[in-house]
Amino acid sequence: MADYITTYTGIHMVPTDPKPEDFEIEDIAHALSLICRGNGQVKTFYSVGQHCIICAREAAARGLSKRLVLACLLHDAGESYLSDVPRPFKKSQPAYRELEARMLSTIYEKFLGSDLTPEETAVVKEIDDMMLWYDLKILLNEEQPACPGEPLVKPSYEVRPFIDVEREYLELFALMTA
Repeated sequence: MADYITTYTGIHMVPTDPKPEDFEIEDIAHALSLICRGNGQVKTFYSVGQHCIICAREAAARGLSKRLVLACLLHDAGESYLSDVPRPFKKSQPAYRELEARMLSTIYEKFLGSDLTPEETAVVKEIDDMMLWYDLKILLNEEQPACPGEPLVKPSYEVRPFIDVEREYLELFALMTA
């Protein structure tokens, strides 16, 4: 067995040693459109790609820079290669968190030109956490304390064909990089 994974576009990448040339936006969009949020423990399929799109649309609605909109779109891009690991488990896995951070940093460097600053990271996390609050409430009927506020863009939890999510992800990426 090889120590690499083969991506949708045919790239052989070693997930423990990510390099900028390993990443193609088509691979990210494709994989995220097929990966279910919450490790599949939800009442209906909702992809990580849909979540990333709604985070990016929220950043755009707030009038944030194209860089931050793109950062929101890409904030879970590492999951294209490492899968979606639930936060409670991820918290107990320091090696995984380090690998995920290194991979995301490499993805940001490739598509944004540099890693995020601590201030940019805080903005992305705020939007991600807000959307997670709604994901838990709507996808799991789980009441959450302290509503983080109303998003400017309401999340839609309709089941969508993966190809539509993939296409929308790529269109939003193209718009933010034009």
